[in-house]
Amino acid sequence: MAAKRGMTGRRLELGIQLRQLRENCPPVEESRSRGMTRRAAVKGLKALSEASLLRVETGELNFRRNVGDLRTLLKRYGVTDEALISQLVELNRDTGNEDWLTQYRSSMPTGMPHYVGLEAEATLISAYHPTVVYGLLQTERYAKALFEVQRPVEDNTSEFITRNVDLRMERKKRVLTREEPVQLRVILGEAALRIPVGDADVMVEQYNEIVRLAKADHIKIQVLPFKRGYRASNDFAILNLGELGARVQTDNAWGAVSTSDKSREVDRFTRRFDTMVGLSLGIEDTIEFLEQLARR
Repeated sequence: MAAKRGMTGRRLELGIQLRQLRENCPPVEESRSRGMTRRAAVKGLKALSEASLLRVETGELNFRRNVGDLRTLLKRYGVTDEALISQLVELNRDTGNEDWLTQYRSSMPTGMPHYVGLEAEATLISAYHPTVVYGLLQTERYAKALFEVQRPVEDNTSEFITRNVDLRMERKKRVLTREEPVQLRVILGEAALRIPVGDADVMVEQYNEIVRLAKADHIKIQVLPFKRGYRASNDFAILNLGELGARVQTDNAWGAVSTSDKSREVDRFTRRFDTMVGLSLGIEDTIEFLEQLARR
């Protein structure tokens, strides 16, 4: 199973198993009846801090540079099964299937490389954006116009814009047209379609692209009209990763991408999304709405 996962999926699986082993191993601290804290787990390991172990357990890091620390942790967790040890060491090995991201990393905000890896593992993505077209639905011209609008404020270079547009188009291709494409559900606030980005031709092309995508079997797009009751004020995406659980993603005001696998957070955003589904136009009505915008 591990061999079929991408690099991010392998890290997630490794992290989940390590966290379970740590939380259920024989206790070493007097205050605990079972398991150990991260502080106890990394004690004496110079190259591994509590923060680093947390990132390992959430799938953001592995032991690429020091597999010895992985073996030490497994020993501290009381793991003696050689088959399990070999399985976890194998999960720790990097694969080359995300090498394409390397050329973009320098222009990606904090947390973005990890999120792009999660996209590749997702079986279902449920996304909402109130004010701009969701990234995986964007055309190249719309994406470029969007970055150009931000350029004077964010002080972005032409190279930065080109790289980010290319990255967005590559993500779109890899997620939506792969052999087993993700099931994508998107809710767009009406403002995302009314606020002009670029000239009229850019917007018409974007409307037509959303219509094209909405007709695909694995993509469902709905518009949440003005004055339709509850709406979330910030954009977010919920990624269902199958056996690896679910993650919710949000952007913060500094541009960093944050993800959480905490069930209460995933449940909270799922409730928000499901509520807006009931308030949004149906699939066919959404397509008709977009076609009318394109004709104006």
